[in-house]
Amino acid sequence: MNGDLSKIGHILIADDDPATRQMVISYFADQNLPTSSASNRSEVDRHFTGRHPCLIVLDLQLGRDDGLNLLRSIRARSDVPVIITSHRSDEIDRIVGFELGADDYIVKPFSPRELLARVRAVLRRQEMMRASLARDPERGGYRFNGWRLDRRSRTLVDPHETPVSLSKGEYALLLAFLEAPGRPLSREQLLQATRIHEDIFDRSVDVQVFRLRRKLEIDPQAPRMIQTVHGVGYILSMSVESF
Repeated sequence: MNGDLSKIGHILIADDDPATRQMVISYFADQNLPTSSASNRSEVDRHFTGRHPCLIVLDLQLGRDDGLNLLRSIRARSDVPVIITSHRSDEIDRIVGFELGADDYIVKPFSPRELLARVRAVLRRQEMMRASLARDPERGGYRFNGWRLDRRSRTLVDPHETPVSLSKGEYALLLAFLEAPGRPLSREQLLQATRIHEDIFDRSVDVQVFRLRRKLEIDPQAPRMIQTVHGVGYILSMSVESF
């Protein structure tokens, strides 16, 4: 990203605290970054009737509204990047947020300067992904152990031709394994593959691997496809065919 955020659209600050909204909006305005605000779910919804925001900063406790439920609703209709904010630093909140499709998580109180850095990082990743897809659109897919993953539709089908739903994180995790069959992948590599921010505990990868195993393995407690490599991470112990 060239550093000029003013050309990419507007940032939506969804927070029920007027002081927080004003702090962020004022600072972003000084950086020539268009910003709008919302204090509840209905106001957030109105921003999807016209020109969509390019990124949403979403507080987990939006008045009487549950931010995670709102995130789930946003993900059902849009891939707009979302940065979660919260006073809670619990690992579970972060994991659930990422599994629902959040792109980053920042704990309150935060400085507007740090938030802007997070915004730049998320939008930079999005821009790089778009550039990569423009150069090499997702085509074909992978076959492994009777399963099939279609990259174009992001559809996973089991050996009985039954579609199996995947969260955004599970899809990225499975794709990382399929692109490196037989090669041990560290938790750091898997964190990068699933776009989880680097300050999140490694255990979040273990949780996602466990969820993926429950969908792929006959016995998740004795996995045969995604195996643990002690002291390293995980490995896909299956041959993979591209199509």
